[in-house]
Amino acid sequence: MARQDRFRTTLLAVVVAGVLAFAPSAGLVSLPGHARVDVAHAAILADASAVRPSKGFDPGTRPRPSASKPDRTHDRTEASPAAHLLVAVPRDLTARTRPEAGSAVVGIVPSGSKYYDVPTTAWVEEISDNGRWGRVDLPYVWPRREGWILLPGLRRDRTFVEVHVDLSRHRLIVQKRGQVLFGTRTATGAASSPTPVGEYFVTDRIPFSGGYLGTFAFGISGIQPHLPAGWSGGNQLAIHGTNDPSSIGTSASAGCMRVSERTLDRLKPLLRLGTPVIVER
Repeated sequence: MARQDRFRTTLLAVVVAGVLAFAPSAGLVSLPGHARVDVAHAAILADASAVRPSKGFDPGTRPRPSASKPDRTHDRTEASPAAHLLVAVPRDLTARTRPEAGSAVVGIVPSGSKYYDVPTTAWVEEISDNGRWGRVDLPYVWPRREGWILLPGLRRDRTFVEVHVDLSRHRLIVQKRGQVLFGTRTATGAASSPTPVGEYFVTDRIPFSGGYLGTFAFGISGIQPHLPAGWSGGNQLAIHGTNDPSSIGTSASAGCMRVSERTLDRLKPLLRLGTPVIVER
């Protein structure tokens, strides 16, 4: 009888040992779940950092990927055709007709915005073959013209966001990585003060307390050469709110793009300084 009890005890010990050998411990069970949450959270943060508005520049430091797991998010970002180069302009920069030091001067890229002196962040539309020069549209000049500025020494960043304004349809369309995020109605210039077409970039992010500009304005790098008679509000173009929402979707402004307060709320986290704004007929 004692021998049978010892046999049952031994058999039970073997079964328990086998179960413990194959069952994960409580500490190990939680690790894969936490790892999935951390990866997802990191992806969201990386995506948000690409579009958050900023007066300065994010050095863009990324956690080093592990040797066993390549950084797929980084690969997609680098391959994106919709990434736009932005550069900080710490001082007035000479722009030239060609990407050569001896070429003629075509104008100046100012270090600050026209009315609020916000430090300029310029959209570089093309880089020279040697990587030393960038082509930019000159801010606040008419007729519209472009020039080449030297890039070495300028702090760089990028955005995946761009704005398109379709004057004929009174539509403002926001894209990211080449995909449409949303489109909305906008007021554009009246017949006597049409919004000038061109390639611009965001130069200001200015809150207001209401009135004809609404609660917020995104100044852009263009000017209105055909102001209404008696106008005294300045000539810089902008995307801004309005105290006349019935005008949205019509040709009614002095040249700026008027949008709703709801649209302003959607634009604020997307349009950082330097974001391209392309106005087309």
